[in-house]
Amino acid sequence: MIPAAIQALLPQHPGEENRIGLSGAQVVMYEDCVLKVQPDTGNAANEGIMLRLLKGRLPVPEVLAEADACIQDILDGTARENHAAYPTVVRNHNGTPFLPDQLLERYLFQFPLKGFPYEDAVAFCDALRRLVGWKEIDYTLRQYIEKQVQDRYFEVGEREDFFTAFPPCTVWPELRPEDVDEGLLRFACYVAVCYTVYGLSFEYLTTEHILGLVSQIRPDMVKELKTNGSGKLPPNIQKRKTKHLTASANDAFATIRITARDCTEGCCDEALSYLVEVLEQPEFPRSYSIEFRGPEKIYLPIPGLPKKGVNQLFACAVRYPRLHVRMENYARLAMQEDEWYNNLSDESCAMPGTFAVFALGLEGPKWWGLVCDYLDRCDDEHSSLQEKFIHTFFKKYGFTAQSLPVLVHGVQSMQNLKPAKEFRTLIANEESLDALLEIKGHLEDYLPEEGAHDLRARDYLWQEVLWAIWGQASENGGSKVIKSAPKELKEKYRQVFA
Repeated sequence: MIPAAIQALLPQHPGEENRIGLSGAQVVMYEDCVLKVQPDTGNAANEGIMLRLLKGRLPVPEVLAEADACIQDILDGTARENHAAYPTVVRNHNGTPFLPDQLLERYLFQFPLKGFPYEDAVAFCDALRRLVGWKEIDYTLRQYIEKQVQDRYFEVGEREDFFTAFPPCTVWPELRPEDVDEGLLRFACYVAVCYTVYGLSFEYLTTEHILGLVSQIRPDMVKELKTNGSGKLPPNIQKRKTKHLTASANDAFATIRITARDCTEGCCDEALSYLVEVLEQPEFPRSYSIEFRGPEKIYLPIPGLPKKGVNQLFACAVRYPRLHVRMENYARLAMQEDEWYNNLSDESCAMPGTFAVFALGLEGPKWWGLVCDYLDRCDDEHSSLQEKFIHTFFKKYGFTAQSLPVLVHGVQSMQNLKPAKEFRTLIANEESLDALLEIKGHLEDYLPEEGAHDLRARDYLWQEVLWAIWGQASENGGSKVIKSAPKELKEKYRQVFA
């Protein structure tokens, strides 16, 4: 007895039974499909994987009924995945596995391009994303928009150079408004927003490209996104107005705007609470801009930091000790590896949470654990603002047993941390040198577990620490430093550079 779901996919005319092969399965050949019936021994699932992996490489049949069942299971929330394994597969209730992009392709390409069911498509994509993760579906979605929107509605030019992410696109002159489907354009906007919300920080370029396409045809759609975002954020998060401030959050453009009427403790408390509430929304991007305006133009006392609104906000808030825990809550929510404040220049790029951490770090030892956690998450290839903080930090607190761990984490947070000229004077005392030697004896505590007992890794880290204090004078075994050291400290200097 053939299940009804499979029977509906078969042609009306009878097929021809094929008796070639030794599997013992019943095989019926049709003009455009093959029906194979056999006991469920597990081999069918393996054959399904094989057929799907060979698709596009060899002329093999598609496994349709089980794929449709898997799509329905995804929508019902009953599909399973093996995200920890490779490749990631999704299994339907029969255990039949499929690659996520194959399911997405089958689902999207069944839809008409006129009367495109935007809400249905978004519901499935969201369900699949929650199941397998954004990176499993982003390429397929981008290819779909490229084929169904870009190539159908636009004349695609040549990229200017290798470094240009996308080619220039101009609407076909003969394109008529009635030829463009509104649901399809709304779906393109949805995909664009997903790249901002779930993609890597640099993938805002894909967002800009897709929205640039839509804006050439329906600028009102993009304007609506700029005004209200995707609509997924709760209304009291999208916009908020109190006696102290006016605030808004836009997930489509990854922007938080706060305009403060005063800089009182109550106003700063409301601003911090709002930031925390926004970041607690799973639909809000992890890289974003904070645009803050307030009446007091004060900034953190760290020379060289960009004088942006986000600097101003935390310089105001840190004046109120009761708000320090709230600042820490924000920082820990905000700190994410490979994420950035979007409205800082490349030379001042910084991870979200940076200014809150710097503000608290200058308040005393209670917050130095937070500082170390922050430094551990910094992108050591791109961020360097932490050097400015470290200089100010040690000028204020000196080199002590409590403060020195910040330096060790700091040298690992960026490339070539340079010393401040005051450092060699600040370290030139018995207490500081003893604290430094104590660090030297426990360097394994500052290395990843796999490198903790690697003598070369420990030696390299120690040389980085010495460079961050003495710079070029730390080379050649610190001979210049030792030579110029006070007589009573020479032996300790020798131990430091030994």
